Amino acid sequence: MTNAMSRRTVMRSLAGAGVGALVLGLTACHPTGASDLDGTGALPPSGQPSGSPTGSPTAPPTDTPTPAAPGTPTATAVPTGTPGTRRFGAEWENHLRTVMSWPSSENIWGEQLAEVRRDVAGLAQAIAAREPVVLMARPDQKDAAQKACGPAVEVVPVTVDDLWARDTVPVFVEEGGRVKGVDFNFNGWGRKQQHANDAKVARAVLAKYGIERVETQLVAEGGSFETDGEGTLLVTESSVVNANRNPGMSRDQVEAELKKALGVTKVVWLAGVKGKDITDAHVDCLVRFVAPGVVVLDRAFPGTPPDVWSRSADQARSVLRNATDARGRKLEVVELQQPDPDRITGRGDAFVSSYMNFYIGAKGVYLPRFGDQKADEHAQQVMRKYFPTREIVPVKIDGIAGGGGGIHCATHDIPAVG
Repeated sequence: MTNAMSRRTVMRSLAGAGVGALVLGLTACHPTGASDLDGTGALPPSGQPSGSPTGSPTAPPTDTPTPAAPGTPTATAVPTGTPGTRRFGAEWENHLRTVMSWPSSENIWGEQLAEVRRDVAGLAQAIAAREPVVLMARPDQKDAAQKACGPAVEVVPVTVDDLWARDTVPVFVEEGGRVKGVDFNFNGWGRKQQHANDAKVARAVLAKYGIERVETQLVAEGGSFETDGEGTLLVTESSVVNANRNPGMSRDQVEAELKKALGVTKVVWLAGVKGKDITDAHVDCLVRFVAPGVVVLDRAFPGTPPDVWSRSADQARSVLRNATDARGRKLEVVELQQPDPDRITGRGDAFVSSYMNFYIGAKGVYLPRFGDQKADEHAQQVMRKYFPTREIVPVKIDGIAGGGGGIHCATHDIPAVG
């Protein structure tokens, strides 16, 4: 087994190699470190609270999938289907709930653990004010997590490695009037981290809610994918067509399997960046859909020296401006500038200062508040334009961002059907 490093350690190592102090595009819901606490923590059964209706916006794997622990309910597995038989919905569609995870390990976060937990609790509280939130926490940390998050958040005992629910929870699709979950065989972002507990999260969530498990040969993470809900998928080649996830598979082979697993009909490939962050440049910190036919794209603060991340954004811009979606529409590209690095309140070699890692909830859009008032307000205005029926909720997440992630990395929606 390869030696595991925390994402923070990886980021410091990369910064020492000249990546820079403020990192563009380091998305990724993240790593696992050596487990410093034990627990089994099978998810208990529970009912499904109904979601709130919302409007649409305007305008071969490297690890064998881990079997469920003894005593854990088993999700029913179904093979992948054919393109068009299932649908990968957009994040702005109806939600039943948001799923999150409680950061558990001092081996990963060190002295930053308390700050990161405050950020996770604050984010969970903000979302829970507008839709149901379920937070997974190790059994011996459940009470502390519940106290930190308050009574509006449902805290359930399950042994997790870290907070990055976007990548560990299944990717949900609709098929035949039902929600199903695609298990992308989480392997610690290409075996960069120990992931024995987080590798079991997908099956545990599916079993808890009685959702069918869709099997796929691909290894990937939820942060790898961005969709408009109408058949278009944005993905970085670096994070999926990569020997650390899918050795021996060509881009065409990966694309064919993505179409089967997710039901998408058009894949727009962006180059991304290999080997410079733990996720190999997930798409969800680079570009996001805000409406069918409209994407927002990250842009570095003016005067920032060019680097691999700004060049990645340049390449994405070129591709997107010449791309069409699954319905044949040209994409409108809206660039959203990062904050002034001299005005943000967060610091650190791994700090992610991109606004792209926002989360579209049932009644709110949650985006980071970095401390540059002008840039923060502009980002909120952009979100308000595309989501006029939702409350725009800025959230301070300096601890999470300092660990190389963001709001989207820390959350995962379970969609409602109908």
